[in-house]
Amino acid sequence: MIYGNKPNWLKDNMIAIIDYDAGNLASVARAITHLGYANIVTRHIAEIRSADRIIFPGVGAAGSAMTSLKRLGMDAAIHEAFNQGKPILGICLGTQIIMGFSEENQTPCLGIIPGIVRAFPPSLCDSDGTRLKIPQMGWNRIYAVHDHPVLAGFRETDEFYFVHGYYPEPAHSEHIVGTTRYGIQFASVVGYRNIIATQFHLEKSGKPGLAMLNNFCRWMP
Repeated sequence: MIYGNKPNWLKDNMIAIIDYDAGNLASVARAITHLGYANIVTRHIAEIRSADRIIFPGVGAAGSAMTSLKRLGMDAAIHEAFNQGKPILGICLGTQIIMGFSEENQTPCLGIIPGIVRAFPPSLCDSDGTRLKIPQMGWNRIYAVHDHPVLAGFRETDEFYFVHGYYPEPAHSEHIVGTTRYGIQFASVVGYRNIIATQFHLEKSGKPGLAMLNNFCRWMP
């Protein structure tokens, strides 16, 4: 493992990347390893409990994701980690699953952040009336709503990689950290206490994404 010039305390920290049959794990692990932080891809509750921080990525459908989480007992493990104050990062589907309910498969979710995951409207259009494709697939910008340590150094000219047909809609505006415009303005970064989550793929977003991942790995909420 390459640690570079990271502070010594980071060498003793383990990041658990949760494996719940929702894919996209290897690219997240490669990005974290590239940044020089110890990490493990795991579906073992004991390893999740012993980790210092948790990354909760994912691609796929909300219904099957929640079924896997419950079958593996990870729904309770994630709640436990949140209640203990461990730093938690959600990515893409992981951002949606932390909400209360998803319109995808009409799925009750973890409910860590109150709110609903909405489907993009089928008649989604750009400001000039051009019909937009669903899912959104490609590069887009985010606009900071609240300051957050994970967004430190971020510029509004930075672009991030999105692949999604659903988006989080928190019940409380204070949980919206950043927004993105794709036909409509939607929450693309949400956060509450020791959890932060991005609808876009940090691990696929080049230097800006790696910078945010690095900020998360150093974040002490």
